[in-house]
Amino acid sequence: MGPIPATKVDKSRQRKIWFNSMVAAYTGWEDARNDPAKAVTFGDGKPLPTDIICDCLKILDKENVAIPWQKGDVLLLDNWAVLHSRRPFDPPHHVLASLFK
Repeated sequence: MGPIPATKVDKSRQRKIWFNSMVAAYTGWEDARNDPAKAVTFGDGKPLPTDIICDCLKILDKENVAIPWQKGDVLLLDNWAVLHSRRPFDPPHHVLASLFK
């Protein structure tokens, strides 16, 4: 989808927020279109050093909160307020998602 900024402005909260999935490239998101070594770059196209990505991953791991899902649970997330993750799971696992304003 081309270059995207790492941050956006949340107009309802009047603040700059992190709004990017750059770390996905280093946590298993590899396919014909995504090469983890080249997926995240500076504005000039040079790749972000791996040690910086690893530092970001450490911060995300330290700050995460695991939700103890149970069958039938419903969870609403404000995608502008929290960074959601995709953790490994044991099948069967079904997630229904809906985006709305």
